[in-house]
Amino acid sequence: KTQDLEKFNILGVTQYGQMTAGSFMYIGPQGIVHGTTITILNASRLLKHNTEEIKLFVSSGLGGMSGAQPKAAKISGIISITAEVNKKAIEKRFKQGWIDEIITNLNTLIKKIKKAKKGKDPKAFGFHGNIIDVWQKLYEENIFVDIGSDQTSLHNPWAGGYYPVGLPFEIIALKLLETSS
Repeated sequence: KTQDLEKFNILGVTQYGQMTAGSFMYIGPQGIVHGTTITILNASRLLKHNTEEIKLFVSSGLGGMSGAQPKAAKISGIISITAEVNKKAIEKRFKQGWIDEIITNLNTLIKKIKKAKKGKDPKAFGFHGNIIDVWQKLYEENIFVDIGSDQTSLHNPWAGGYYPVGLPFEIIALKLLETSS
């Protein structure tokens, strides 16, 4: 249960698997940029297709350490889309320079991806919305995704983890308030 995980985490007797920090749990985005960059570079090197075309990396979650994903993708010379349902989180990452642009419309996102691919311009796009909608639109538009990832805390949907498609962030936030009182 989520409550048990949180309780044991506070007691310091458990953790959930992550790339950084191990039992320290949280060191912020700067602590994971290096590991994420190395992961993206190595994943890119393993890809045998699209050797001339700029690659596309798709992920979700821009809270906590996950500002590192778009930054690492840009350092690696590829285009990234990182979806985020929380408006405050995506705006914070934009102001901090972790993403280049916030996009709220899927058709606009597709146009910008195509332009970046054509210009071989590594851009870090932040999409304010659900990652499921992004994946579906990319499929419909026949845009190949070279690397996919996820930075949300899938195990913990009520406290910053995955948000079901079609359910606005505000409803989830209200649920969080209800469960914490």
